Amino acid sequence: MTGGSDTAKRDMLLARRLDLVANVSALTAEALRLDQKRAGIEMDVLRLELEIGRSGGSAQLVRDLHEAEERAAAVMQEGARCEQRIAAAEAEVDDVDRSLAATDGN
Repeated sequence: MTGGSDTAKRDMLLARRLDLVANVSALTAEALRLDQKRAGIEMDVLRLELEIGRSGGSAQLVRDLHEAEERAAAVMQEGARCEQRIAAAEAEVDDVDRSLAATDGN
């Protein structure tokens, strides 16, 4: 009798899908947080550029600008890695969905 094993397999796949969807959700929240952080840093960069344009740019302002640009680049790289993790997690959800569809077909 395979009905019980099919049900157990389906239950396992549904639990796996739930875990994967929760992971996608957490990763998406992290990506949004990184976007907000990047936007804040970009505002700092613009503020510093305006101040340098007005005052001719002290050595401290130039250092601050370079540090802000480096922070922005680091956050963008972190965001790109997060987007890659989201894509991989979504691919896993797709795999589980295909397996679920196959169990529904039996």
